[in-house]
Amino acid sequence: MFIKEACVENFTDVPKLIHHGANRIELCDNLAAGGTTVSEGVLKATLIYCQAVDVPVMAIIRPRGGDFFYSETEKSIMRHDIQLALDAGVDGLVIGALTNELELDIPFLKEVQQLTAKYGTDLTFHMAFDELQSETQISALTELPALGFSRVLTHGGPKNQDILDSVPRLQVLMDAAPAGFTILPGGGLTKDNLPQLQQALPQLSEAHGTKIV
Repeated sequence: MFIKEACVENFTDVPKLIHHGANRIELCDNLAAGGTTVSEGVLKATLIYCQAVDVPVMAIIRPRGGDFFYSETEKSIMRHDIQLALDAGVDGLVIGALTNELELDIPFLKEVQQLTAKYGTDLTFHMAFDELQSETQISALTELPALGFSRVLTHGGPKNQDILDSVPRLQVLMDAAPAGFTILPGGGLTKDNLPQLQQALPQLSEAHGTKIV
């Protein structure tokens, strides 16, 4: 089954999006800043509804907009929010962290892996991936599965680039990804241009967007 992951910032639109064909929800607040962690109340309401209709919920863990270099205080906030989401019964988390040298923050990502392992939580590395250098992205595709991640969300190029112009890079990433690890395109992807992306990338299995349905 092809997965259409709808990105939403509150509960209000969730039933409508599922009705129109979304079969996974990414829940985040403050989309204008690229998405931040939602309130516990929004998370719980969304989980109650989505569990009843058998639609998985992925919750973003991000304490603020801006860069992806987090202070120890911010990491403490993220650990707390991770545990709240796990206790609420979330299906998966969307999270990412980098070092000042634009590399994966391996120690923190290992903490995330340890926190979520016993829950069997699905992990997506978010668009912090697009801040990595091209060669670092390729090596990250090996490192992330070892850290418990099952996919990476990526635009495949600069934010202002049409996602259809990202097809060559997305193909490179798909070819480099190990078996079972998913490249999840997003950023400017809609129900209108999704068919073109699917035609250009026949192995595409998932897509992400605020207007994906």
